[in-house]
Amino acid sequence: MLKEFKEFAMKGNVLDMAIGVIIGGAFGKIITSLVSDVLMPPLGLLLGKVDFSSLFLNLSGTPQPSLAAAKAAGAPTVNYGVFLQTVLDFIIIAFVIFMLVKQVNRLKTPAAASAPTTKDCPLCLSTIPIKATKCAHCTSSV
Repeated sequence: MLKEFKEFAMKGNVLDMAIGVIIGGAFGKIITSLVSDVLMPPLGLLLGKVDFSSLFLNLSGTPQPSLAAAKAAGAPTVNYGVFLQTVLDFIIIAFVIFMLVKQVNRLKTPAAASAPTTKDCPLCLSTIPIKATKCAHCTSSV
């Protein structure tokens, strides 16, 4: 059983997938930092000096000055600013992956066309094997 597991784990596809997951996780952290530290501050400035990570809806009924204060008080909140940042993260990651897959598909060589195995009878237009000398449908010589 251990030998079978070792063979499974050492197959190229499993190792490629593991490497892809690790690189994908690191890439996700980079994109999260790009969105929260680079893109959202200027966007918030353009929209009237709004910090998206601090946008929340307080459900407790008692006023809270900030999201941190609401969390410290144990007040239920809807953190829609954090949600907006997460959605932007997803859109950027999805777009980058789309562009990457598009480029990889462009670089792939198209599969060679296989030789035909059938042909059409010139008289009745039925499909017959390529090596046939007589049509099975109309019995004409081809």
